[in-house]
Amino acid sequence: MPMDVLSKIITAEKLATRLDKARTSGKKVVFTNGCFDILHIGHVRYLAAAGAEGDLLVIGLNSDASVGLIKGDKRPIVHQDHRAEVLASLGCVDYVVLFDSPDPLALIQTLKPDVLAKGADWPENAIVGGEFVKSNGGSVVRISLVPKVSTSQIIEKILDLHRRN
Repeated sequence: MPMDVLSKIITAEKLATRLDKARTSGKKVVFTNGCFDILHIGHVRYLAAAGAEGDLLVIGLNSDASVGLIKGDKRPIVHQDHRAEVLASLGCVDYVVLFDSPDPLALIQTLKPDVLAKGADWPENAIVGGEFVKSNGGSVVRISLVPKVSTSQIIEKILDLHRRN
C-alpha cells in the first residue's frame, strides 16, 4: 500500500495539531464517524457528500472494541486496521483516526471540526457532538442515505445464502 494512504491514519493528538494549522490557513474541517464495517456504496456516497462540505474530511473510526459495544460481540467483521486502510484509500478521505469509546464526543472536542456530518437517519438533536460544534461556530450537516443499503443487510444476505447451502 502506498505510504500516503497509511499516513492518513493518525492519532488524535497529531491530527489536532495538523487541523489547527489547516484552519489557520483557511481550511474547513469536516468530521464524521462510524464503524464502516463492510464498506458499501452507501458509505462511499455518504463520505463523498460529507467531504464536499469542506476542505478536509476526517473520519473517526470506531475501534474493534467500541464496535463490539455498539453492535454486539459478533461485530466487527473486518479488523479495525483493515477498515482504516480501506477508508484511507478513498480519495475523499483526508484522515482516519481510531477511537475506543462508544461515542465520538471526546474526539470531536479534541479535533474541533468546523462541520459535523452524520446520516439523515439521525435527528439533529441526537447527533453526538452537535451542540459542541455549533457552540464553537460550526455547523451540523445531515446527509441523505442510500435506501435499502446497510452493512447489517449485507450480513443478513450472506447468512441467508449460507443457511440455504
